[in-house]
Amino acid sequence: MLRHAVQRILLAIPVLFGVLLVGFLLMQVVPTDPAIVRAGPTATKEVLDAIRTDLGLDQPLWWQFAVYIWRLLQGDLGVSIINNLPVTEELGNTIGPTLELMLASLVWAIPLGLALGTIGAYFRGTIFDRTVMAFSVAGVSVPVFFVGLALIWLLGFQYPIFPFTGRGGPLWTTEGLMAIVLPAVTLGGVFIGPVARMTRSAVLDVLGADHVRTARAKGLSEAVVVLRHALRNALVPVVTLIGLQIGFLLGGAVVTETVFSWPGIGRLAVGSILSSDLPMAQGTIIILSLGFILVNLIVDILYAVLDPRVRGA
Repeated sequence: MLRHAVQRILLAIPVLFGVLLVGFLLMQVVPTDPAIVRAGPTATKEVLDAIRTDLGLDQPLWWQFAVYIWRLLQGDLGVSIINNLPVTEELGNTIGPTLELMLASLVWAIPLGLALGTIGAYFRGTIFDRTVMAFSVAGVSVPVFFVGLALIWLLGFQYPIFPFTGRGGPLWTTEGLMAIVLPAVTLGGVFIGPVARMTRSAVLDVLGADHVRTARAKGLSEAVVVLRHALRNALVPVVTLIGLQIGFLLGGAVVTETVFSWPGIGRLAVGSILSSDLPMAQGTIIILSLGFILVNLIVDILYAVLDPRVRGA
C-alpha cells in the first residue's frame, strides 16, 4: 500500500511541473502589461520601467520562470499587483470557503447518486429506473450556471427562503448553513447524475456474477447481497468517475462561486484574471491544480483498498 502511494506521488511531480509551466506561459500571453495595471494608465515611462525591473519583467522568459519556480520552492507565491498583499494571504482567506462548499456539495450528492444508481440497477426496467436514467442525462446536460440561476429565481426571489449572495458565516452557525444551501445544491446537483448512471451500470454487471449468485444461494438477505457483495465490488469504476467528477467540480466551483458571490478560490481566480493580477491568477491556478492532483492521488489509493490486485501492480 505504501509503495503504491509513493509511486503515485512521484508520478504527480512531473504533472505538477507541467501545470506550472503551462500556467506561467498562459499568463505571459495575456495582452496586459502588469506594470500598467499596478501604476495606472497615466504613469510615465520611467515609472513603468522601474516597476518592470522590480517585478523582473525585463529579464528573459526562461529566467523569469526559473525565479518563479525557486520562489515556489520557498513557499513564496509573490505579491498581488492590485492590492499589494501576499498571494498566500489571499489564498489562505479563500481556501476555507471553497472547501466548505465542496464538502457541502459532496456530503449529500455522492450518497444520493450511489443510492439512486444501486436501486435503479436492482429494479432494472421499471419506471424508477427510467426516471433515474432521465435524471442522469439531465444532470450531465444542464450547465451549472443555469441550475444556480434557476434556484436563485425560485428560492431566492419567488419564495425567499435561502440567501443567495455571499457567505453567511461558518458551517456550524445557522447563518452559514442557510447561506450554503443554494450553492451546495447547485454544485452537487450536476454531480448526482453521472454518479448514478455509472453506479447503475457497474452494479448491473456485478449482479449477474457468480459470487452474487453464491451469496443468494447461501440464503443471505437481498440487502446484504446488493450492498456487501454487489455494490462494493462495483465501486472501482464508480470511484474512478467520482475522482474525475470532483476534479471537474473544481471548475464548477469557479462558476458557482461567481454566481453566488461566494468568497472562494474560484471567485478569486475569475477576479484576478479579469483584473490582470498575474501573481494572484498563477496562485489560484496552482491551488486548483494541486486540488485536482490530490483528488486523483486519493482515488489511486482507494483503488488499492477496494481491489487487492492493484497493490501488487
